[in-house]
Amino acid sequence: MLKPTTLILALALLLNNISLGQSRYIHRINGSKITASELDKTIIHLMDTAKVTGVAITIFNKNRVVYQKAFGYGNAATKTPLSANTIFYGASLSKAVFSVLVMQLVEEGVIDLDTPLQSYLEKPLSEYGYTKKNTKSWNGYIDLKGDRRYEKITARMCLTHTTGFPNWRFLTSSGYKKDGKLYFEFDPGVRYSYSGEGFALLQFVIEQVTGKGLEELAQERIFVPLGMSRTSYIYVWQPGQESQYVYGHDSKQNAIPKDEVDDAGAAGSMGTTLADYSKFLAAVLNQQLLLQDSYKELFKQHVTIRSKQQFGPNALVETNENEDIGLGYGLGWGVFDTPYGKGAFKEGGSEGYQHYSIIFPETDTGVLIMTNSDNGDSILKELLERTIGDTYTPWQWESYIPYDFEHESVSR
Repeated sequence: MLKPTTLILALALLLNNISLGQSRYIHRINGSKITASELDKTIIHLMDTAKVTGVAITIFNKNRVVYQKAFGYGNAATKTPLSANTIFYGASLSKAVFSVLVMQLVEEGVIDLDTPLQSYLEKPLSEYGYTKKNTKSWNGYIDLKGDRRYEKITARMCLTHTTGFPNWRFLTSSGYKKDGKLYFEFDPGVRYSYSGEGFALLQFVIEQVTGKGLEELAQERIFVPLGMSRTSYIYVWQPGQESQYVYGHDSKQNAIPKDEVDDAGAAGSMGTTLADYSKFLAAVLNQQLLLQDSYKELFKQHVTIRSKQQFGPNALVETNENEDIGLGYGLGWGVFDTPYGKGAFKEGGSEGYQHYSIIFPETDTGVLIMTNSDNGDSILKELLERTIGDTYTPWQWESYIPYDFEHESVSR
């Protein structure tokens, strides 16, 4: 007999999804397949077992959508159903979009990947002070005065997370940094270490060069051309439209108060939907928006990743644990090797949200998983295996600790 929570999720499944002419069978990268109905049952079971509030998934076969469904709730308190068109906080999925935008500018000769960013500015970077509105915590780049290493930083370094900057100036690998000053963890170009600050710097320079803000650039170059009408780098909820947005939830499925972002940030301010972001991934799989050579550059391994984990104290600890898959970074996307070709991934995580996207261009396959729960990362490993047969994503490096459901029987 189904538990009450399972029944609720099953009902939500029926309410949340409308047939899109999707395929009965979903083909995985290893040649195996699963039916859509089997996958539905698996997802509902995993959500119920791991206490994940909502999950939205798109699967691509032959570069087109063959499965797109949302399960559970956008707001557990009000039982508002999650759908493919409700707006998530996209977190660092923002970076993948930005990397494509940057490559468009590279194609047009607006910016070069290997020219120091300082050369595009009218004065030393360290003389640019308060650059963001309504905040006293953002000091621009004045903290770098006296440390001329910033003169070496290029667009390629920003996109490959090799600037030497921390993820954020108010963080260290072990916790919060009280003074909030920007600093170098290591010399630019030396090694990989995930950095939102690097993306923020590249955004700043591009806005200076083009005379346009990120939101304007993204709308005219990517969002409007792809019909991503519910996507924006400015994540502000409109009054009276709360049901159109997805609440994040903590590990006990309590809704987390909304955190609006009223300033566009390449590193992680985007609001988007499952349907919209799927349009972006489909465009990438079909090599739209960019020239073929630009995509080769985007997904080429520019740096090898030797860190034990992506974040936390182990982010600066070196290991060879992921040498067998050739874990590395392209331009704005992580990459690794499999027997079925290269995988290119981009994750996105914030309080109450855990997302993961990966495409396998050589098999024309991919998946986008969006969740509005702190528990969402505990089912990502299993979902990747069940949806497209991805057993290669380095879940330990990502700290995607799986929920223990071996004692349960799950349809495969």
